Amino acid sequence: MSQKRPPQGGNGQEVRAAAARALVPVLTDQGSLAGLDEHSVVARDRGLLKELCYGTCRRLPRLEALANTLLKQPFKKRDSDIQALLLVGIYQLLYMRIPAHAAVGETAGAARLLGKEWATRVLNGCLRRLQRESETLQAEVDRDEHVALEHPPWLLNTLRAEWPEQWRTLIEANNQPGPMTLRVNQRHNDREAYLGQLTEKGLNGRLCLHSPDGITLDAPCDVTSLPGFDEGDVSVQDEAAQLSAVLLGPALAPRPGAHVLDACCAPGGKTAHLLEQFDIALTALDSDNQRLARVDDTLNRLGLAAELQHADATQRDWWSGTPFDAILLDAPCSGTGVIRRHPDIKKLRRKDDIRQLAKLQRQLLDNLWPLLRTGGTLLYATCSVLPEENAEQIEAFLARTPDAITTTPGDIAWGIPSGKGRQLFPEQNSHDGFFYARLEKRTA
Repeated sequence: MSQKRPPQGGNGQEVRAAAARALVPVLTDQGSLAGLDEHSVVARDRGLLKELCYGTCRRLPRLEALANTLLKQPFKKRDSDIQALLLVGIYQLLYMRIPAHAAVGETAGAARLLGKEWATRVLNGCLRRLQRESETLQAEVDRDEHVALEHPPWLLNTLRAEWPEQWRTLIEANNQPGPMTLRVNQRHNDREAYLGQLTEKGLNGRLCLHSPDGITLDAPCDVTSLPGFDEGDVSVQDEAAQLSAVLLGPALAPRPGAHVLDACCAPGGKTAHLLEQFDIALTALDSDNQRLARVDDTLNRLGLAAELQHADATQRDWWSGTPFDAILLDAPCSGTGVIRRHPDIKKLRRKDDIRQLAKLQRQLLDNLWPLLRTGGTLLYATCSVLPEENAEQIEAFLARTPDAITTTPGDIAWGIPSGKGRQLFPEQNSHDGFFYARLEKRTA
C-alpha cells in the first residue's frame, strides 16, 4: 500500500515535483485532480500547488502542443512525470507572474526529486528555447483552432454545432477560473446581513442576481476565513446549483413534512439547501459510500438531518414503498458546464462517454418516476451544456411517459429555453453551466 508523502521543506523544486506527481494520473487517464493532496507540501506552498495543477489542466491542449514542438521525441510512458514537469514549466512561463529564471531553474531541478536527474538538462533546454522563441512557437501551435481555444477537438466541434450563437462565449468562460460563491443559511441569517459581516472582515462580495441566498466573492478565500462557517451560517455553492431549491419551492413550501428524495445526492450541497429552506422529511441517496460520508459531514456542520441511504438509484431495493412528494435527480453527467472548476475534464472526458452517460440518465429517470406520487414533482438537473444529456433527454422521456408533463417556468431571468427545460451557460464572474427541467406527474 502506498503511503502519503509528508510535506517537505517548502523549496520551489518540491512544490513543482508535487504538482508533477499529482498530474501524472490525469495525463495517463488513471485519475483526476479530485485526489489532489494539498497537504503534500507545506502550508505556504498549497496555493501554488493548486494553481500549477489546475492551471496546467485548464491550458492543457495548448501546453501539450507546445511541449510536442519543443521535444525532439516524446517522453516514454514511464516518464509521464517529466512530461508533467515540462507542462508545468510552460504554464509558468506563459501564464504566471513567476520570474522566468525561477520557473526554468526550479522546474528543471525538480526532476532530481523525481529520481531522474537526466531530465534536468532536457527540461532546461526546452524551457529556455520557449523563452527565446515564445512568440514564434505560440503562433505555430495556434494555427490549430482547438489548440488556440484550449479545448479538445471533439468538445469544441460539439459546442460549436449545438450552440452556434453561444459557443465562443462558453469556451472563454471555460478557460477562466470560476468565482467563489456562497450560500447563506437563511435559518441563521439573511444574506444582506451576512454580506455586512463579510465586509467587516475585509471580504468583499456582491449579491447574486438569481439565487436569493447567494453571494459571490470578489476573490476566493479559505473557508476558515468565512464568518460563522463552522457554525453552519454559510456554505460554498455555485449560484446555478442553488436554483434547484428555487425551482422546487412551489412543490415544497406549501407542504410541511413533504416526503422528498435527493437521488445522487453527494456531495450534499443541494441536500443541505433544501433542508435549510423547507420543513421536509428528506431521503438522501448515493451509490458512493465515501461521497455519502461527505454529505453526512456537511449536514452535521449545518445542524441538519436526513435519512442517508447508500444505494443505487437505478434500482429499487432500498425503497420503502411510500411514494415521494418530490424528487431531485441531479444526474451524473459530462460536467461540461463546470469545466472551469474541473479543468481535468478537458483531458479525461471522451466523446463516447456522452452516450453512456445519457443511457444512465435514462435509466435513472425511468426507475425513479414510478416512486413519485400523482401530483408530485421531479426536478431533473445536470451540470452539462450538451443537449444529448439535457433537452433531448427530457424530450425522449416525455415521449415515452404519458403521465409526465413539464412545468419548467418560462418567466424567469436566468438561462435560455432549451426544449422543455432551461439551460444556463457558464459566465465569467458568475454562475456555472447547468440544465433544469421540472416535471409533474399528472392524474392518469
